[in-house]
Amino acid sequence: MKSVTIDRSKRLKEEPHKGHNRWHPDIPPILEVDPGEEVVLETRDASDGQILPGMSVGDLENMDTKVGHPLTGPVYVKGVQPGDLLEIEYLDIVPQPNGWTRIRPGSGFLRDIFDQPYLVHWEVDGDWATSPQLPGVRIPEGTFMGTAGLAPSRAQMDQWRQREADLVARGGFALPPDPEDAVPQTEPISTEGLRTAPPRENCGNADAKQLTKGSKLFIPVSVEGGLYSVGDGHFAQGDSECCITAIEMGATATVRFRIHQGEARRKNITFPRFSHPGYFAAPEWAAPRNFIATMGMPIRDDGVNEGEDLTLAARNAILNMIQLLQERGWTAEQAYIICSVAVDLKVSNIVDLPNVTVSAFLPEDIFV
Repeated sequence: MKSVTIDRSKRLKEEPHKGHNRWHPDIPPILEVDPGEEVVLETRDASDGQILPGMSVGDLENMDTKVGHPLTGPVYVKGVQPGDLLEIEYLDIVPQPNGWTRIRPGSGFLRDIFDQPYLVHWEVDGDWATSPQLPGVRIPEGTFMGTAGLAPSRAQMDQWRQREADLVARGGFALPPDPEDAVPQTEPISTEGLRTAPPRENCGNADAKQLTKGSKLFIPVSVEGGLYSVGDGHFAQGDSECCITAIEMGATATVRFRIHQGEARRKNITFPRFSHPGYFAAPEWAAPRNFIATMGMPIRDDGVNEGEDLTLAARNAILNMIQLLQERGWTAEQAYIICSVAVDLKVSNIVDLPNVTVSAFLPEDIFV
């Protein structure tokens, strides 16, 4: 079985031959594999090893801020060609024993409200993660890889960079290419390479918590060999990851590749798909069996109705859940963290106009 091992005591920039943190078609592969071959890939956490057990929130001020996400790869899959659909099966995903969740000022869904840093450390013991910062809470294991994708073609890279620049020009938010903290530092990769923060057609940072052990990810291929990379392991996450982080940790992924020749081109598949043959988590947690939920609708604080605005409905659902948790004695910051790692947002309706509805589901059994 082929593998890529890393030294987690070192930063990615100290082992640049093991991975990268930008998307670019010219990043050379670090491993070649055959379809059907099992491959073991060790990965770093999203902070590139900068957040260690025992650190305080004040220690975050000195971190490098543009390292996300350190990915292991690329892996060249023999026989893969543009137009194929590459299937990545996750045979196993093993978490590291320590993790963290943070509120990062300027980031996250409620960044206009939570503008102060906050840090929670997690310890993994078997199937649960617990934290001294959240006494009485235990989060069930649901380990998955938050970021995984294929290299874009040069045409895609240029197109995506331009469309994100256009978005910023219209007042939206996106992270432009930036050579600071880029790995590799070679040109033109460091200045042209796309940041890994948003998911795109090559998948990337989708943060889909259902991609647990046994799942299959299908990505349209744009370059020869596919050039698959993976990182950003999560022990658990709510559907939304609203505070910008889940239970972040390094992980080891065992994967197997299968080529669906020409299928992406033949069926005009341009975005990723994924599947799972069984429950992605234990049924009582995937459902969950014991929950309380808050609703959100597109109504502003001043009473104005913004019909069909699912983003506003989701915001209100989370704010209402934070309020519920505060009623139970948690601080606003603790509540926001709990929402990010354990609360699932679900679209309850998009047809009952004007008040489309998003609900936030809190599994009651995380409290012990």
